[in-house]
Amino acid sequence: MKFIVPALVLIVLAARLWRRHRGAARTPRAKSDRLRGDVALVMAREVRERFRGRVFKVTTLFVLIVVAAAIIIPVLRGGKTKVQTIGIVGSSTPSLQATVRSSAATVGLTVRLVPEPSVNAAKVELGSGRIYAAIVYTRAVLMESSLSPTDVSSSAQFVRSLAENLGIAKAFQAAKLSTAQYETITHARALPITSVEPGAGKSGGRSPTQATSVIGTVLIFVMLSQYNTWILMGVMEEKSSRVIEVLLSAVRPIQLLTGKVLGIGVVALAQASLIVAFALALSKAVGSSLLHGSAPLVVVSTLVWLVLGYAFYCWVYAAAGSMIERQDQVQSLVLPLSLPMIFGYIMALTGASSGSPSMLLKVLAFLPPTAPFTMPVLVGFGVVTWWAFLISAAISVLCTVGVARLAATVYRRAILRTGSRVRLREVFH
Repeated sequence: MKFIVPALVLIVLAARLWRRHRGAARTPRAKSDRLRGDVALVMAREVRERFRGRVFKVTTLFVLIVVAAAIIIPVLRGGKTKVQTIGIVGSSTPSLQATVRSSAATVGLTVRLVPEPSVNAAKVELGSGRIYAAIVYTRAVLMESSLSPTDVSSSAQFVRSLAENLGIAKAFQAAKLSTAQYETITHARALPITSVEPGAGKSGGRSPTQATSVIGTVLIFVMLSQYNTWILMGVMEEKSSRVIEVLLSAVRPIQLLTGKVLGIGVVALAQASLIVAFALALSKAVGSSLLHGSAPLVVVSTLVWLVLGYAFYCWVYAAAGSMIERQDQVQSLVLPLSLPMIFGYIMALTGASSGSPSMLLKVLAFLPPTAPFTMPVLVGFGVVTWWAFLISAAISVLCTVGVARLAATVYRRAILRTGSRVRLREVFH
């Protein structure tokens, strides 16, 4: 009996200690849940306001129209099949006609064959422009002027292909091959063409993949400019109207800033996903080559760098918005903040139009302020390995973390200061 009372006391004390420990363990979790709930509320508020806004609807419609034009116009131009008239001096055999038409089909041309009584008659027709080229007794291809090595038009490619195919056919006849041997050779697969440095070769025009990277770079610049300006204006308007004081009475500054950034980021990602889905569907419907080959990889890269670029710049614009409270002060901040984006955008377009990436473009692809514009262009050229892409993304993420911490400090110290523009040295004084 004498051991029962002490045992009961120990059990009661243990139960109380356990309940106290359990309550202490639950408190941080409950607190963190409440913090996440406040951020989610702010984020939902931003999403609702942006989706309902007229600016979002008009901008989305405008971008969709631009993307549709970029996809459909090249298809319409390419859809107008060119017809070239080819003169034939000598006998026009079925095999010769088949060779001419197959050569034209490879470059998307349609040919019309006309007989020529003599070489002199063919020269006259060439001079008048009635025929584009003449086949002379299946031994030569006659043109009015020589082809330039830099001429990559479909007509020039057709003549080169025709001359090559006629030479092969003539060699087959001279070798006296059987029908089976002829079929075996003509249906042989071409050898793969590789290069020591991928993408180093120059072509006469821009490939569809490079064109896709250019369009993606333009969209990244437009969308980053739009959404970052939204953040700057939103923070400034809340501060100038004193709404921020009401909001900060319910949530902490870091929660308000995080919710605003995430909310606008969700809207940006939704708009970008809609544009990409629309581009993919329209490209497939009209048979555009803009998203063929490795272009889908460029599209994915564009989306990734849109997210990374927004994550890097949004904190900077939010901190800048907390330091001003009047509309006339916005212009003095927008240009300095936009200079890195403008520089990266111009360098990306210049590199894409040059035909080959420069060393400066490759360096800028690893700097967070310019990587969102230059890296998709390098992906379009095919000169970026997967590990280099990941390294650039990792550098951007690490720098974003540092920028976010600095921006949160500036926002917390400047958001409630009114009366005049807050200087950066005053924030850290």
